[in-house]
Amino acid sequence: MTVAPELAVPQLDFEVTDVAAAEHAVVPTLLVSLALDAGGREVRSLSLDIQIRIEAAHRRYDEAERERLFELFGPPDLWSRSLRSLRWTNVSLTVPPFDDSTTVEVAVPCTYDFDVVASKYLHALGDDGDVPLELLFSGAVFFTAVDGRLQVARLSWDREARWLLPVRVWREAVARAFPGTAWLRVRRDVFDRLQAYKSERTLLTWDATLERLLEDAHD
Repeated sequence: MTVAPELAVPQLDFEVTDVAAAEHAVVPTLLVSLALDAGGREVRSLSLDIQIRIEAAHRRYDEAERERLFELFGPPDLWSRSLRSLRWTNVSLTVPPFDDSTTVEVAVPCTYDFDVVASKYLHALGDDGDVPLELLFSGAVFFTAVDGRLQVARLSWDREARWLLPVRVWREAVARAFPGTAWLRVRRDVFDRLQAYKSERTLLTWDATLERLLEDAHD
C-alpha cells in the first residue's frame, strides 16, 4: 500500500555548512551551522539529539602526530586495527517550526579535559590539518497530517552528515575561553600534596610550583 505524501513522515536531510569558534563563551564552544531539508513538507517542531564522532581513520598523520597519538592508538604499525572512530560529544537541540527547509546554529561545548579521549586526540594534531567529523541524528519530528492532527514520529536512524573541521578552529575556540593556558585534572590527594608543596615554599602561582618541581626533578 502506498502512503500519501501528506500522511508520510517528513524525510529530513541534514548538511553542515560551516563551523566556527564562538566569540563569547564560558567554555570552549563551536558553532555548527546546520541546514535542514524536509523535502517540501511543513515541520511543526523538531527535537534533535546529535552525536558527534571523530572519524580518526579518515585522515593522514605526519610523524609528529603519530608520536603524540601513541598513547591512544599504540605504534603506527598496529593502526590498521587500533585506529578507530571516537565519540566526541552529544548535544540536543529543539528546532522551531519551518516549512520545507531551514538553517539552525548548534552550540557544541568542547571539554579541555585531557582525560577525555577526544581532547587528547585533538591536542595531538598539527595546526594545519582537518578533523573528519560524523554527525549522527536521532530524536522526534512533529508534523501535521492532512486532517490537521498533530503527528509525531521518531527520526530514521540513518540520518547523518559529515564535515572537515580545521584543527585551527578548535584551537581558536579553546584559546578564546582559556587564552594561553591548558587544563589538567589530578586526583584530590595529589592536588593536596601540590598545594602543601606550594605553601611550604611560598610560591605564588601554580605555574611557579610546577616549574620548581620540574627544576628539582632535573637536579
